[in-house]
Amino acid sequence: MQEEYILEKMLKGKTEEEKRLELMQTIIETKEKLKLAICNFEYAEEDMIDYYTYQIKAHQAKLDYLIKIAKRNGFVLNRVNELKTRIFRKNNMAV
Repeated sequence: MQEEYILEKMLKGKTEEEKRLELMQTIIETKEKLKLAICNFEYAEEDMIDYYTYQIKAHQAKLDYLIKIAKRNGFVLNRVNELKTRIFRKNNMAV
């Protein structure tokens, strides 16, 4: 299946914890991009409405896809895990 190929390519050769972490980071980043696109849409001028509509649809589709993959692989998606991932990412960026 196409989804499994993309996931396998993205996560190839990584431990289960690394896979979970990378998937959570990608979900978090996609959520942030979606929020930004929604905010931009709310303040968009006429010429940019279609552009931000496209961005919202694209980010929402990607988020839905990532969540489906996470659930299929048994990853727990909740606020606690999301916060742990954000803290881990922040600490690793500081190093």
